[in-house]
This record gives sequence, C-alpha cells and structure tokens, in this order.
Amino acid sequence: MEVAARRQALTLAARAIARRLNSDTSDHTGVCLPCRCGGMARYAGRRAKRFQTVLGEMALERAYYHCAACDAGFCPRDGVLGLVGTFLSPAVTRMVGLVGALVSFQEGSELLRELAGVAVETKQVERVAEAVGAEIVQDEKRDVAAPCISQIPPTLYLGMDGTGVPMRKSELAGRQGKQQDGSAKTREVKICTVWSAESRDKEGIPTRDEGSVTYSAAIESAATRDTDDMPSAFAERVLREADRRGFDRARRRVVLGDGAPWIWNLAEEHFPGAIQILDRFHAKQHLSEVAKAIHGATSDLGKQWARQRHDELDSGKISAVFHAVARHAASSEEARTCAAYFRSNRRRMRYPKFHEAGMCTSTGVVEAGCKVTVGTRLKRAGMHWTLRGANAIIALRCTKLSGRFEDFWERRAQARSCA
Repeated sequence: MEVAARRQALTLAARAIARRLNSDTSDHTGVCLPCRCGGMARYAGRRAKRFQTVLGEMALERAYYHCAACDAGFCPRDGVLGLVGTFLSPAVTRMVGLVGALVSFQEGSELLRELAGVAVETKQVERVAEAVGAEIVQDEKRDVAAPCISQIPPTLYLGMDGTGVPMRKSELAGRQGKQQDGSAKTREVKICTVWSAESRDKEGIPTRDEGSVTYSAAIESAATRDTDDMPSAFAERVLREADRRGFDRARRRVVLGDGAPWIWNLAEEHFPGAIQILDRFHAKQHLSEVAKAIHGATSDLGKQWARQRHDELDSGKISAVFHAVARHAASSEEARTCAAYFRSNRRRMRYPKFHEAGMCTSTGVVEAGCKVTVGTRLKRAGMHWTLRGANAIIALRCTKLSGRFEDFWERRAQARSCA
C-alpha cells in the first residue's frame, strides 16, 4: 500500500508539473534566434520530449528552433531546465552521481529503483556518473576557495600516498609493471589528504578532528624533470588542495609520508618550511622485514629482535637502530635496503620530539583515505577501468567524502542560470 500510494502521488505530481510547464510558452521569444554557428535559427513549432524525473516520466513541450546554415536545432527551455543532451532531470542526474560515487553502477541502478522509484538502467548510470565525475574533474581545477584565517587550525597535516587500480588492457599497453613478464595490471592513483588533529584521546595522543579530512586524487604523474617550467599534474593537485585548506597559513605545517622519495621531493619543492615526518608504522614494518630475513619468519629470536628495534625507535635511539640493522647489511639485502631507508629518513624519525610537540606520527588517515576513496569503490572483484572512467569516479568520491558535493551542485546550477 505504501509503495502504491507513493507511486500514485508521484504520478499526480508529475502531471501537475508537466501541465504547468507546458502551459508556459514564453520560451518562444521570436521568429529567429542566434545559433551557435553564427547563423540564425528560425522557430519551427513546439517539440515534445519525454524526460525521467524524480516524480517519474514527464513529457515536456518546448519551442524548437532550426538553423538552415548548420542543419541543427535546439530548444532554449532545455538549457534553462538543465536538460540539454540528456533524458534525465537535474535531480535524477544528481541522484545518479551520488550512487555512482558510492556503489557499483548495477547496485546504483537497483538502489534508484528501490528507494526512489526511478528507473535508470545500469549502463546509463555508468555514463551519467562518469559524465558528472568529468565535470567535477574540471570544477576541482577552478574552485580553490581558501577558508578564512580564523577557520584554519593551528596545525595542519598533509599526507600523500599511492594505490593501484585495475585497468583495462587497452590502458596498459607498453606500461611496465610487477607481473612476472614485466607487464602491468594496474595504474597508480596518487592521493593527497589534508586534516587537522587538535583532539586528543585518553592517553593524550593526537587524533584527527571529526570532519576535518579532505581528499583529492587521480591517476596522474608526480614526476618532473629539472627542465620543466611547470609542476607535475599531481603537484598541481596537491597545491590546489593545500590552497583550499589554507595549509600555507597554518602556524605549523606537517607533511607525512611512507618514505617514497617522490613525496619528500614534492614537499621540499612546494612546502619548504613544513615539518617532514616518516610514518612510524612503515619504519617499524621495515624493521620487521629485516628480522624475518635474518632469523626466519616464525623465529622467536627474530620477533624479539624486532621488538627491541621498535622500542629503540619509539625512544629516539635512531643510532642504535641503524647500527643494529647495518651489522647485517653484508649478508642481507633486506638489511641493506632498510639501512639506506633509515639513512635517508633519519631526520624524519625524531618521534619523541614530535610527540612532545603534540604532532601525529602516523599516516593512518592517508592509508584509510586510499581505502575509502579508491579501494572500496574501484578495486572490487571483476572491475577494470578506463583512465577517464576511473578518474571521474575518483573525483566523485573525493568530492562526496570531502563534504563538497553540495557546493559542486550549487556552482553547477549557478553556471546554468548565468548561461
């Protein structure tokens, strides 16, 4: 009864709105109107078209103008109502964008039908969601509104990381990868995360402030050459996100990373005054791998060796850690790699000093960001993406998870009204 009553109510509402719109013929503004080609389009009567709305299907009649010069036609009202080149109303398009950001396209189609009573086929959900995501990709480059100074926390953290996404074979041609034959199955999404951590847990350890985390990510390069005049595509993304969050205006700026050289290179070039911290979990993980290589994966002696190194790391005894690892460098590749890793990141591992200053020393927010923005949506069984499709859905998810979804639709509506 509930579903039937809702369906009937929506049908009645759709008819009422259709009658209201169809009775208004003010979109016929003259015999001729300028065409985009530069010619003049002549009025050729009224044309009906069916649209899918949140109330159900609706037939609208619009004034139609045809240009003989380019043999193309257009309906001015479609632009006003946001219906150019689509059979979906703006509200349905927004719904499709939302479900496309959160679940698979098939699940999105099912949710729209079950929860909203709106029928949008799976393939159409895919096309529309990716089209909206492509709009967000462009909008993200334009919208860099920085917050008021009073809204910027005393300390802001910026983290960067990368995670692979399964791609279609056509997107991987000629690319080197980690497969046995040297080929690639994935491409790397690089993510930038900004957050604050003024809150403290019961033990006084900094914890991320609720609602403070924002994300920006894409499959794009962070590499630059010395001769390049412009930053890399990912560096520009990081700079835009830093500008949006007022990172450069925070009293204390911290860049967290897992030790990848490209992260520190980008930080040093674009945020030279920021404090750099190596994620403590990754540092301990390297030590654990050395312990397994030296004493065996299940050895109690290896576990004891790793625990001792971890304790030394936590207490700031970096020299002791380094020497303990270096003793095995001659006989262990893992130890040599770890020694080089610690040597290059030594100044980023002053954990007691960082803790005393009340700073985060973990990239847990960034690691979680990789999972929530990319992993849970784009790395499900059987998924293989195009570059355009992956970047579109990543942009959708970052916008939604960063609390900017509403702002995007407001800007979109304003742009349409101005046009």
